Amino acid sequence: MQPDSLSFLKRLLDAPGPSGSETRPARLWRAEAERFADRVSADVGGNSLATLNPDGRPRLMFAGHIDEIGVMVSYIDDDGFCHFETIGGWDTQVFVGQRVVLLGRDALVPGVVGKRAIHLMEKEEREKVSRAEDLWIDVGARSRDEVLALGLRIGDSGVLGSTVQEFANGRIVSRSLDNRMGAFVVLEALRLLAQDRPEGMVTAVATTQEEIAWQTGGGARTTAVTLEAEVAIVVDVTHATDYPGMQKHRHGDVKLGGGPVLSRGSAVNPVVLELLVEAAEAEGIPYTLQAAPKHTGTDADSIYTAHRGVATGLVSVPNRYMHSPSEMVDLGDLERAAQLLAAFARRVTTKTDFVPR
Repeated sequence: MQPDSLSFLKRLLDAPGPSGSETRPARLWRAEAERFADRVSADVGGNSLATLNPDGRPRLMFAGHIDEIGVMVSYIDDDGFCHFETIGGWDTQVFVGQRVVLLGRDALVPGVVGKRAIHLMEKEEREKVSRAEDLWIDVGARSRDEVLALGLRIGDSGVLGSTVQEFANGRIVSRSLDNRMGAFVVLEALRLLAQDRPEGMVTAVATTQEEIAWQTGGGARTTAVTLEAEVAIVVDVTHATDYPGMQKHRHGDVKLGGGPVLSRGSAVNPVVLELLVEAAEAEGIPYTLQAAPKHTGTDADSIYTAHRGVATGLVSVPNRYMHSPSEMVDLGDLERAAQLLAAFARRVTTKTDFVPR
C-alpha cells in the first residue's frame, strides 16, 4: 500500500465515529476525496459523497459505511459515574477493563469502564457474564457537576480507546475496521478511477448508521435514492475463518490475505456478480465466493430494493475478531478490493444489461 494511503487509513480508523456521530471520520474522508474527485459533498444524514464524471452514464455507487459500534451515556449519577447503553452489536464481555473515549461537546473525554475487582466478588458473581447495565464509565470526576463541566451530557457517544497497530505480514489491528475500512476502499477505488476514467458516473459514498439501521436502510438507502443509482457495489467486512475453533462447513473458508470475498444469493444481482468475477480473473485478483441465502447483514440489503431497484453486488474483506477493539485485516486484501471495484467500473457501459435473463 502506498505510504499516503496507509497514513490516511490510519487517521481514518483512529477517528472516533460511532453510529449517529460519524462527523470526525467523515470530515477526514471528504478532505481526502477533495484531492481527486470532481465533486465532494455531504447530506443531511451525514453521508459523504465523492463523484467522478457527474454527467456520465450509467450511475454507479460504491458504498462503505463509516460508522462503528460504540457506547452512549444514558445516566450520570451524583458521584460522577457515567452509566451507558450500547450502540450496535457487542459482546459485553469485551467492555471489562477497557478504556473509552467519549465525544464531549467541545473535546474528547477519556474514561475507563468500571467493574468491581475480582477480589470483592463472591464465587457465583465471578462466573456471571458482565452486562452493560452492571458496568459504568469513570472519567475521574467526583460529582455530576464535574462531569457536566467536562462537556459531557446524556446522549453523548463514545468508542473504546484503542488505536491502529501494524502487525507482521502486512496486517493491521484496529477497533473500527468494521467498517471504516469499507469507506476507505471505496475512496481508494475512486482514486484509481481518477487516473483512468470509466464511461459512467461513479460516486463513492461513506454511509452512516449501518451498525444500528442496516435492516431499514441507514444512510445507504437514502443515498442510493438521491443518486438514482443504477448499479451499486457495497464494501464491508466478513468473518475470516482461518483461526482456531471455526467451523468452515458452516461459515465458509475465508482467509486473511485471500483477496476479496464475493457474495452470492440474497441482495446480489447475478449479472453484477459475474462481472465482478470476470474482472477479478482478468486482473489476476484472487477471490472467494460466499453464500448469502437469506440476507447479507450489510447495506446491500437496503440498497437493492431502493427506488426502482438497484443492481447490487457485495464485496467483502476478511476480518478476524469482528466487533472487538482488536479487529484484524490484511492490507493486501484492501488494495485488491479497491482494484476490483475500479476494474468493474471500467467494464460497465451504457450497453451493459443488468436484467437477469
